[in-house]
Amino acid sequence: MRIRRLLRSRPDFFVSAKAPAPIPARHPALRAGLVQASLDPQVRAIAHVATAHVASVPVDLDAVVLTREDGRFVLDIVPARRLRDVADEKLVQIALRDLDLKPLVVTAEDLKAEPRRANVDLVWSHNRRFVPLGLRIRILQVLRDEGPMDLVRLLESIQSDRDPTPSVMSMFCDDLLEIELMSAPLGPLSLVRSRS
Repeated sequence: MRIRRLLRSRPDFFVSAKAPAPIPARHPALRAGLVQASLDPQVRAIAHVATAHVASVPVDLDAVVLTREDGRFVLDIVPARRLRDVADEKLVQIALRDLDLKPLVVTAEDLKAEPRRANVDLVWSHNRRFVPLGLRIRILQVLRDEGPMDLVRLLESIQSDRDPTPSVMSMFCDDLLEIELMSAPLGPLSLVRSRS
């Protein structure tokens, strides 16, 4: 509880089920990019690398690193880029190369692209919602027994005295379930699967 209270008093940190530690996110565009990465099925982990060394010279990186099946990437949110002089920028690029991090450039237009933005906003509005253990187990059991299915079929399959939709949305945020949010508006035929 103490950590949660501390984080509530520090809104400049971003917390995600995919991140082992809170990530500094002072810029709203960086926060939006982190939310999208948290819900992206390709992203397995999110980390923050504060510093690195280039030939024993400390370099202030302040980099967000996304681990995906196709490699490790530094999240480069264009509107949130830090201004650096030429020498510092050169050291940062060398450090990123040494860490084998490829850039993943995200523009302001990428962050606002629909239907992804509306889908992400809808799902993330249920982040940190409490999901009773019994309901969580039933949702995961249905998907384990029957495999990936349309959202409407999953919701109809769950025996509950309350609407299971908010709990399913929260489980996307908790990295227990995944759903494709880029190609079409979230709806009855959106495919849901357990996170493997």
